[in-house]
Amino acid sequence: MGFGSNLGDKRKNCFEALLHLRKSEKVLLRRLSSLYKTEPVGFKEQDWFLNGVVELNTSLPPMHLLLLLKEVERRVGRYPTFPMGPRVIDLDILLLGSRIVKDGRLEIPHPRMHQRGFVLYPLVEIAPRAFHPVLKKTARELLDSLKDREGVEFWGSFTREELEELGCPSSL
Repeated sequence: MGFGSNLGDKRKNCFEALLHLRKSEKVLLRRLSSLYKTEPVGFKEQDWFLNGVVELNTSLPPMHLLLLLKEVERRVGRYPTFPMGPRVIDLDILLLGSRIVKDGRLEIPHPRMHQRGFVLYPLVEIAPRAFHPVLKKTARELLDSLKDREGVEFWGSFTREELEELGCPSSL
């Protein structure tokens, strides 16, 4: 799952979203990437994002997982803006094992993940061999073939205490 924020206390928003997921009992946080400062895509007239990726274990069906993520976004304070606009928190399902889902509200693998450094850098950090079942490439291969590698900077990690609270080790 990818996560990001570019409004308010971005780091806190990301941590709070992960904490809500941790408390849901429907999801187990497995591995957590570092945070990356990333340039906005699409609408450029907004603040940069903090982005990361977390590996989850869940038995939820894809649509139920999406509904859980939308509920967590709401709890953290996300409100409707406009496509590609600023967000308090954004949670996206990137991959779901080898499953392919195409539904009116949900597409897995995420349809643009292979074009986005803000997804691929943290994904490769925690799961370089994660496999894109449509493109038939690993996360590492997708990052290596990424044309635009600009606009992604390592920012830092959560503290040891925060990681313990999340019950999730970092990749570092």
